[in-house]
Amino acid sequence: MQYFPDVEPIRFEGPNSDSPLSFRHYDADKLILGKPMREHLRMAACYWHTFVWPGSDVFGAGTFKRPWQHAGDPMELAIGKAAAAFEFFSKLGIDYYCFHDTDVAPEGQSLKEYRNHFAQMVDHLERHQEQSGIKLLWGTANCFSNPRFAAGAASNPDPEVFACAAAQVFSAMNATHRLKGANYVLWGGREGYETLLNTDLKREREQLGRFMRMVVEHKHKIGFTGDLLIEPKPQEPTKHQYDYDSATVFGFLQQYGLEHEIKVNIEANHATLAGHSFHHEIATAVSLGIFGSIDANRGDPQNGWDTDQFPNSVEEMTLATYEILKAGGFKNGGFNFDSKVRRQSLDQIDLFHGHVGAMDVLALSLERAAAMVQNDQLQRLKDQRYAGWKQPFGQAVMAGDFNLESLAEHAFTNELNPQAVSGRQEMLENIVNRFIYR
Repeated sequence: MQYFPDVEPIRFEGPNSDSPLSFRHYDADKLILGKPMREHLRMAACYWHTFVWPGSDVFGAGTFKRPWQHAGDPMELAIGKAAAAFEFFSKLGIDYYCFHDTDVAPEGQSLKEYRNHFAQMVDHLERHQEQSGIKLLWGTANCFSNPRFAAGAASNPDPEVFACAAAQVFSAMNATHRLKGANYVLWGGREGYETLLNTDLKREREQLGRFMRMVVEHKHKIGFTGDLLIEPKPQEPTKHQYDYDSATVFGFLQQYGLEHEIKVNIEANHATLAGHSFHHEIATAVSLGIFGSIDANRGDPQNGWDTDQFPNSVEEMTLATYEILKAGGFKNGGFNFDSKVRRQSLDQIDLFHGHVGAMDVLALSLERAAAMVQNDQLQRLKDQRYAGWKQPFGQAVMAGDFNLESLAEHAFTNELNPQAVSGRQEMLENIVNRFIYR
């Protein structure tokens, strides 16, 4: 059975193509800085928004009528959904996918059913991967949808809920390892609080720290060589989440001695909800040594929640990709489209339109960012701005040759009177725009 019989494999046709289902800019094997586009971008489609979400929202029921979402035997539907997913991935020409455990298998009525269903579906996923060549960018566990997780998973006041979360993460990590996933993501969808009136902050952070240590121990026990990633998010569905942004996650990791074991999976829409730019969150993670992977999407600036729209800003993605290239590119991570079509985009073909446009945006952004790296005017200007710190005096300060008293005395004795220097922000913005809109 074909789930997308009217769609031919998406091809690169160039900027002048009139076909809405063709790539104008994503030429998978085109060399950029000596490496094919596909290897730079490592793009993935997500299972949940694409094949699980029924088009519902808090004010209305699902609007989609996908054949894999009809009523029927849950396992048969899951098997059909996997077939639809890999047909979609293959026709789209994307190299990776991502999933939650309960995306691919019905949860059932007990942990025993969960384990059996998930094990069966991992067999199907493994077969589809072998047949298609599609790879797993990362797996994760859904420890937020089930009502038992209303008060969190690892941060829950009930240790039995903590244990149930451990059972799911254990299963999902093992599945990711078996499917040769490049990473494992820990998204604490409800690891936070609604009110401090019933919350013990210290205890809940300690529980999260213990849980993460157990995850790290299991990674090494099973020989998983990919990265462990925490995905920061500031709020929604909870009022406040413990993994607010990249800097907050780093502080948490340092507190529990995990800063060399776990990195971050940064989502664009989560960055903006935290009051940051996507560019900022990537640069912060790189500077802290915890950059891992990306969830590529965007929010609506007029909405205060996580809308998960497809990325469409070449400017935003160019600045993000510039930081990634400067850091040496992805190691195990990639660009996962944690994006969904709009609730009124009812047709199955709309799934292709959303991804094709987003893949072209990333391809354009990669080309623009590569040009910025090759002629790195921004770096040259930064080097000039901080040049004093490479001179003997600046180096002596950083080396600890001065204490506060001796440094103050140096300033008094030498009657230091440095003058402010222009930061040239407007010029720098013009430089970026010239690369983007060349």
